[in-house]
Amino acid sequence: VQLQASGGGLVQAGGSLRLSCAASGGTFSSYRAGWFRQAPGKKRVFVGTISGSRSTYYTDSVKGRFTISRDNAKNTLYLQMNSLKPEDTAVYYCAARSKYTTRPYWLDEYDYWGQGTQVTVSS
Repeated sequence: VQLQASGGGLVQAGGSLRLSCAASGGTFSSYRAGWFRQAPGKKRVFVGTISGSRSTYYTDSVKGRFTISRDNAKNTLYLQMNSLKPEDTAVYYCAARSKYTTRPYWLDEYDYWGQGTQVTVSS
């Protein structure tokens, strides 16, 4: 599976962005998919995940502000980000995994990764 993330950019605090992740190859509709982010000088961390049945799970810092969705007909994963804060500034990566996992928030559980897209939130 190849993943291509897009949609990043510069936005003011309080604004919104929608990231997309286009998948090719594999049966993406059945895969678990997730978003991670990496701020400058920090480790890559979990943002949220969605299963093949569309159940979602988010890290506490983005709950109520970010929404993950998927369009299986288009083989595309989305991350809608609202009420953005300067601390959301990071490179955002999409990821996918074909098998079931009990640790969907662990970076090492994902087999496929997109190239990352930069999100910058100004104060």
